[in-house]
Amino acid sequence: MKEELNILIQAQYPLIYLVTSEEERAEQSIFTIAQASKPQRRVFVWTVTHGIVEYGQPRNVTQHNTVSPEAAIEWIIRQREPGIFILKDLHPFIDAPATTRSLRDAIASFKGTQKNIILMSPMQQVPIELEKEVVVLDFSLPDMGELNKVLTNHLDRNRGRRLTTEAREKLLRAALGLTKDEAEKVYRKAQVTTGRLTEDEVDIVLSEKKQLIRRNGILEYIEEDETIDAVGGLEELKKWLKQRSNAFTERAREYGLPQPKGMLILGVPGCGKSLIAKTTSRLWGLPLLRLDMGRVYDGSMVGRSEANLRNALKTAESISPAILFIDELDKSFAGSAGSGDSDGGTSSRIFGSFLTWMQEKKSPVFVMATANRVERLPGEFLRKGRFDEIFFVDLPTPEERQDIFTIHLSKRRGDISRFDLGQLSKMSDGFSGAEIEQAIVAAMYEAFAQDREFTQLDIIAALKATLPLSRTMQEQVTALRDWARQRARPAAASVAEYQRMEF
Repeated sequence: MKEELNILIQAQYPLIYLVTSEEERAEQSIFTIAQASKPQRRVFVWTVTHGIVEYGQPRNVTQHNTVSPEAAIEWIIRQREPGIFILKDLHPFIDAPATTRSLRDAIASFKGTQKNIILMSPMQQVPIELEKEVVVLDFSLPDMGELNKVLTNHLDRNRGRRLTTEAREKLLRAALGLTKDEAEKVYRKAQVTTGRLTEDEVDIVLSEKKQLIRRNGILEYIEEDETIDAVGGLEELKKWLKQRSNAFTERAREYGLPQPKGMLILGVPGCGKSLIAKTTSRLWGLPLLRLDMGRVYDGSMVGRSEANLRNALKTAESISPAILFIDELDKSFAGSAGSGDSDGGTSSRIFGSFLTWMQEKKSPVFVMATANRVERLPGEFLRKGRFDEIFFVDLPTPEERQDIFTIHLSKRRGDISRFDLGQLSKMSDGFSGAEIEQAIVAAMYEAFAQDREFTQLDIIAALKATLPLSRTMQEQVTALRDWARQRARPAAASVAEYQRMEF
């Protein structure tokens, strides 16, 4: 990104839009580029509070005659010397006709000069009048090299003991995805908490990092205590995941394997789709980030929703390899193709941006999505190549229902030999895993109210009192099964083997 910014400045691109929340780090990079330019260029910074001030001058200096955007741009046009002019947080004013016109006048006047305007803002907002004139760049988060400088400076200031190469790498990797300021704060917190900074403090860095990720309200750092063995059945799906448990290692790259893109899990509600996604994080040893699409949409300002999505995806990429989990994808993007009239086209733009990112991403971010209603999904999601595999999770087979009863009963009682799992499996025909669990919970409440231990009969009574979703929504389940039979891979081993025999 810095190299690209340098090229654009040297090539006399008049208007550059730099999307970043790291003002100080971005300014330093621009100043370094300006000093290395031939001829050298002065750097000026505009803010609505101080007007235009030369970079490096005291921050309490205020140029009152350049506080308004139009006056600042007019001042820039009048300058005859080469220079780089940074306008901070212009996005609230950029749609005003006078500001847009002033920028277009500046662009016209810059021809043949060594002057550039850089719009610096944490969110991207470009009016249609400037779309052909501006180049948009995302200022990337610090890489391992930059974080290493932060860590070295911290250790030098605090006279910390020297770290081994392995310990240093662990601390740096733990801080990936943070800004420079956030990394400095995290290292200070680890130092204050334990009085030293070693590889043992990685957990402190990670815990703070989780809070910083959660702070934006769009990405959620999920920690799952359950292992994949807590999922009953779905052996074909589990096998596929276990085969790829080392897919993000350097050994896999040396072997010639591509990085996995993602998987879509379709199926009946309550059959373990979300649980399998969460337990994969532990199986693969990767952080799990849940993308809340409902929080991406923000109608408070035009362009804010798109900026929310870009920031979330950028954060996921910065801490990769990672798993990006999107639950109920069908609700997140339902009707995107036809919703442009009702929301100004925001849904369509969000959908298009996400598809483009999935297609072009180079970073090892594995997208794990679940859906219940396939007919609500845009067709673009289902085409070959978008996901590595599309799995269908059906209602559990008799053998899988026994596994589910075993798992849930074992969680609650050490000895389950008194239960006839075969009979319970037969009595729960058509039940999902979630409905089986709730039947056990209902049986326990019944027995608890009578101050006794729950029994087989209590569970059977709870099963008989429950009307499963497969009956209340029989047409929907049948339609989903018909669709998946030819278009998705079955998650159950017995069904997968039967289909292989058919072919």
